[in-house]
Amino acid sequence: MSRKNSILSSNAFYTLLSIVIGFIVGAVLLAVAKINPLEAYVQLFNGIFGKPKFMIWCLIYAAPLIFTGLSVAFSFKTGVFNIGAEGQFVVGSLTACVLGILIKAPAIIHVPLCFIGAAIAGGIWGSIVGLLKIKKGVNEVLSYIMFNWIAFYFSNFIVNLTVIHKESGGEATKDIASTARILAPKSIIAATGASAANWGFVIAIVFATAVWFIINKTTLGFKLRAVGFSNSAAKYAGIDTGKSFLTAMAFSGALAGIGGAVQLMGMSGRISQFSGQEGYGFQGITVALIASSNPIACIFAGIFYGAMKYGGSKLSLVNAPSEVVDIIMGVIILFIAISSLFRNIFLNHGKKGAV
Repeated sequence: MSRKNSILSSNAFYTLLSIVIGFIVGAVLLAVAKINPLEAYVQLFNGIFGKPKFMIWCLIYAAPLIFTGLSVAFSFKTGVFNIGAEGQFVVGSLTACVLGILIKAPAIIHVPLCFIGAAIAGGIWGSIVGLLKIKKGVNEVLSYIMFNWIAFYFSNFIVNLTVIHKESGGEATKDIASTARILAPKSIIAATGASAANWGFVIAIVFATAVWFIINKTTLGFKLRAVGFSNSAAKYAGIDTGKSFLTAMAFSGALAGIGGAVQLMGMSGRISQFSGQEGYGFQGITVALIASSNPIACIFAGIFYGAMKYGGSKLSLVNAPSEVVDIIMGVIILFIAISSLFRNIFLNHGKKGAV
């Protein structure tokens, strides 16, 4: 295969092309709204790279997105469409919050306990859907969507319990104990100027590496990928597809649950009553698609999305709506989704040119 065809066949090329098209469409819409696209994009990128503090905030925003991206990417690799990462994220965050408020322990015990609880909660939330699929044949996409809403209202119920609710009023929980936080040392916070600087991004890198290793270097990963490639072929080869399906859903849910814990323990420190879904799980789908379901690439896709979210909040300084970021990301996903069409056009054109 020639170098040109190799490039035209790679997922990275179409991801970069989709990003460029996304920014072009965003510029056109800004122009239609009589907003200077150049000024808006300068403000966007200045909001990302203008100060070291801004870049740290981008990494802070990226950490939970990397986890939900890993959750969706892992399920994609094993043939499961995890549209339920939103609910798994919520129950993970909620469990970490309850443990962070009710348990009194030193940080060396408290932090791992909150993470383990979040992982178990997210894993169980995913496993229930898996059991419904395996035992009763219930479509997992529909179940995931319903469980997202169950998690949403269950969280609001727990938030308003007397033992959890903020004593001074307001629609939020108490703050979790300082021993349950994963904030960076005060010296780092002071040096960066980012008040919520935490270890979430470092933890995300560790988990992304672990997920890559599991998928590509272990027997379990081989079985899960085999089921993802062809369920019937895997069954013929003697692989318990039902067990593999359940394992994938549980593991995927655990990753999303840990993402919820990272967001809580690193940034918010408490949970507010939801008026609408936060969207971390759905944004994880975007991260996974941009990364082509590669766990390592999820790190960079998460940084990109986190940077866009944080930088987009600065667009109001030039009277540009922050929603333009959502439009750009939506266009990127649209063109990634139809990238196979462009791949066929480019490769066929190359073959005709070679004749």
